[in-house]
Parts: sequence; structure tokens; C-alpha cells
Amino acid sequence: MKKTIILLLAFMAILPVFAQIRGNNIRVTVTPDHKDWNYKTGDTASFVVNVLKSGTLLDNVKVDYEAGPVMYPDVTKKGVTLKEGIMKWSGKMTTSGFYRLKVTAHVDGKDYDGLCTASFSPEKIQPTTECPKDFDEFWNNAIKEARNTPLEPTKELLPERCTKDVNVYQVSFQNVRWGSRTYGILCMPTKSGKYPALLRVPGAGVRPYQGDVYTASKGAITLEIGIHGIPVTMQQDFYDRLAQGALFCYWDFNMNNRDQSYYKRVFLGSIRAIDYIASLPEWNGTSLGVTGSSQGGMLSLVCAGLDKRVTFYGAVHAALCDHTASLKGIACGWPHYFYYDKKNIDQKKVETSRYYDGVNFARRITANGWFSFGYNDEVVPPTSAYGTYNVTGGNKELHPYPETGHFWYQEQWDEWETWLLNQMGIHN
Repeated sequence: MKKTIILLLAFMAILPVFAQIRGNNIRVTVTPDHKDWNYKTGDTASFVVNVLKSGTLLDNVKVDYEAGPVMYPDVTKKGVTLKEGIMKWSGKMTTSGFYRLKVTAHVDGKDYDGLCTASFSPEKIQPTTECPKDFDEFWNNAIKEARNTPLEPTKELLPERCTKDVNVYQVSFQNVRWGSRTYGILCMPTKSGKYPALLRVPGAGVRPYQGDVYTASKGAITLEIGIHGIPVTMQQDFYDRLAQGALFCYWDFNMNNRDQSYYKRVFLGSIRAIDYIASLPEWNGTSLGVTGSSQGGMLSLVCAGLDKRVTFYGAVHAALCDHTASLKGIACGWPHYFYYDKKNIDQKKVETSRYYDGVNFARRITANGWFSFGYNDEVVPPTSAYGTYNVTGGNKELHPYPETGHFWYQEQWDEWETWLLNQMGIHN
């Protein structure tokens, strides 16, 4: 028995070693000659490509590459052999925007990508979307109509998620009509008192949520919501089936009708989440923030643009901005509504998109804002992200992390979290 226990402990000790897979032995690096990746229009950006194996240059490697404005490369080459694993490239732009060099190396039947995206006078980028004349009227009426339905909130304690400092609940409240509910995870400090609040709005997809216990433990009310009107504590396979079934590509549902767009309920549900927070006796009545990334970044802009109770927001690689840019050959935000099929443009969809474009909400913001995104993002192009930032109102900060794609670096996450806490008067 003693020998068995020793063997079991030894196996458990080495198990994490087997479980950790970090990166690839083959890497493609693309490096610009400006350390900040920023250039002025008319400048020439120079890039160096290295294809590495075990940290050293790989000889006689075949690569494909494309270069040019983001989403619209004007140079494409395939099957180029790099004898010493090195390639040099230069590119320029005469108008403000982003220029990308992307290289794919083919090694032993596998593909390895590397890319670098340089900015050219990005502070001059302007979005293309137009704002409907009745934009404010449309959304003010929609909010008023939704509020005709009482919240009628529910609150269920989740004991297994609670800590000594934080109580955790699944909550729900009515959205646009009776029976249409929004669900979320509410985290509340156990100590009685008045607290600032933070609403967390989600990125695209269908998933369960855990709630923000960490921020609540620092002394804040946090509410993390789902957008699909379903409980957020089910098993993962429940959401997977919905994502591939009834909610597949939900972002495109009824996007040719401003009154029936799927996102109308989503946007209003976010505003009603603020209504719910404001109804809590524990809220201090003065400090209320909203934050999220990707789809959640755009929803942060929506909330800050529509509701003046929002005093601060954090928008990270915000999606759903400048939908119509691709109609003018400029990189547009996810989900790239008009990018793929340029021959069959639905004008009703174009018109509707303007009511659901993050840019038009950003223009109305007066709250404090924190923006961050990556130049190498292939989902939310930096062109739309920077253009949105440029027209956003209120006090705002920009913290780009050029090398990131549609993901975070740890330093970026820590900087974001610290800013949010500071906005609530909470210091680590």
C-alpha cells in the first residue's frame, strides 16, 4: 500500500509537466523598424521576417505572404523560398490607416503564421458610417417602451461560488417585454454598505458566466450578464448546442430591420441591467461603470452613449464598429457585414447597420473611457478601433498593445483592471 501511494504521488507530481504545451518550435516573426509600430503618412515602413526553428533561422523554407492595407492587401505571393530564413519588406501609405504584412511558412506539412501591422497617422482616421437623423429618437423611444415592462427581478444565491467576502447570485430581470428576461451573475460584498458598481458585458458567443468575484472582493457590486435571455449557470454543452443550433450566427438575425434586429434586445437588455443595478439599495448612486471586450467593448460604448448614469467604461478591441467601411474599401469591424459579398448589398441592411454601429454611440459619450486594442487583430481591425476612438466624446485614454491580436497580454489585463478599480475609488 505504501509503495502504491508513493507511485500515485509521483504520478501526480509529474502530471502538470505533461499537461503544459507552450507555443511552437517553429515561429515566424515580423518586425518593423519603428519600435512603436507608428509612422506618418508618406513614410516607408521596413519589415524583417525571420522563420525560426528552435530559435535559429530555418534554411530553404517556403512561405506565402500578403501585404497592403488591412483587409485589402495589394500584394500576394505564394511559394517563395527563403534560403536563409530571412525576408525584408517595405511598404507605405499615403492616407491614414494600417498596413499589414502577413507571412505563412510551410514546414513539414504544417502552416505557421506571423504578421506585423504598422500604423500611418492613425489619429487622422475617421469612420465612414453615417448617423441617422432619428438615431436619438429611435433609441430613446425603445428604452422608454422597454421600461414600460417592470423589472420584476429574481435572485438565487449560489452557495458554492460564495466566499467570506462576497455573496454570489444568479439574477434575472425583464427586458423588452413581459417574459423576455436577461440573466446574469451578481456579486455583492458581504459587508453592509454603499458601493460603486461595475457591469460586465460579454463578447460574442453563447456561454455560461462565473461573475466577477475578484472586483467585488475589493469593494464593488459587479454584475456580469448574458445577452441571450437564458440562464447563465447551465453546463457547457447546453450552450454549445444553442451556438450551433438556434443561435448560430445570431449577430446577423434580422439585420435588415431596425425594429427586429437581434441586437435591439441585446442593447436594451444592457440598459435594463443598469436599471437593475440602480435599483439595488447597496449601490452608492454615484459610480457606475461598464466594461467588456470585442462585442462587449461595443456594448460598453452603447451603454455609455445611451445612459448618463454610466460614469466610466472600458472598451477593449471593440467590435461592431464602422460597418459600412468595407463599402469604401476600408477595413470594417466584426462581423464584417458587407465585406464578403460586395455584389449583393442589401440597402435595408446598410440603413439598419447605422442604428447598431458602435461609432454612433461613441460619438455621444461624455463619461471617462479606457480604450485598448492590438494592431495585429484580424477579427477587429485596428482601422475601425482607432477610428472609433478618434470620434469618441468625453475624457478618454488610449492604451494600444500593437503585437496583440484578438486576445490580451497579461500587462494589458492588469492595466485595465487597475484603471477600473481607480475609477471606483478602489486601490490595490
